Amino acid sequence: MPELPEVETIANGVHARVQGDRIVEVWLGSHKEPFKTSPARQAKGLEGLLLLSVRRTGKHIVCELGEMPAGPTTSQWIVHLGMTGRLLVTTPDAELAAHTHARLRLQSGKEIRFVDPRRFGRLEFRDLLRSAAFTAAGSEPLTIAPEEFAALFRRRKLAIKAALLNQSLLSGVGNIYADESLFRAGIRPRRQAGRLTRAELDRLHVALQQVLSHAIELGGSSVSDYVDAEGVRGFFQLEHCVYAREDQPCRHCGTPIRKIIVAGRGTHYCPTCQS
Repeated sequence: MPELPEVETIANGVHARVQGDRIVEVWLGSHKEPFKTSPARQAKGLEGLLLLSVRRTGKHIVCELGEMPAGPTTSQWIVHLGMTGRLLVTTPDAELAAHTHARLRLQSGKEIRFVDPRRFGRLEFRDLLRSAAFTAAGSEPLTIAPEEFAALFRRRKLAIKAALLNQSLLSGVGNIYADESLFRAGIRPRRQAGRLTRAELDRLHVALQQVLSHAIELGGSSVSDYVDAEGVRGFFQLEHCVYAREDQPCRHCGTPIRKIIVAGRGTHYCPTCQS
């Protein structure tokens, strides 16, 4: 599943290509799974609106929509990519991929397409005159302050890896970046979150923000289906220190990387560098 850096990369790419463009026609597929809001309501709500901005909130892409370029946001189109979803900006004559569930034709001649082979993604339309704006459940990892970050884990008995994956605590952190951040902070994934020292939590806070920021710079990690808004793969997977490197030598000390299960997820760590 795309995590924070991948979703951020896609949202930034879509924003750069369609900001200020107007949706003139909407086609939505017949499979019910991607649609959190009915296709008919989405099509009716989207057509004619201006794309004011596109941004990431947690693991969601939020398109802010309105009537006028300098006017207020009146609606939102919310995209969750699920396991295999892609949000692409292309042209109408580009080859139509199998499993395309949405096509938004824009005034400029471009198209936004949502493609999702496994149909675990979701598309939602919100009229902000009738419902609240979309917000993430947890704190934003890229901007959370050290004190607030440390407070999230106080007295928590679950493993720190499980705590990092808890979207009600931190929105957007997934398996890859939890493993990589814990490695850089020198913390084993099974350590009880509430027993970490403030110094360890400060190291983890710095490591998490550094890892996420660097991954965004490199366009995310392409370890499965992920591509950006132009269909280009990311490069951060080339710099993974532990994730998906079980039995390979640690890049720092040479000890073979181990794989265990924490919170039902495959978890990778170095038994020498992490304590």
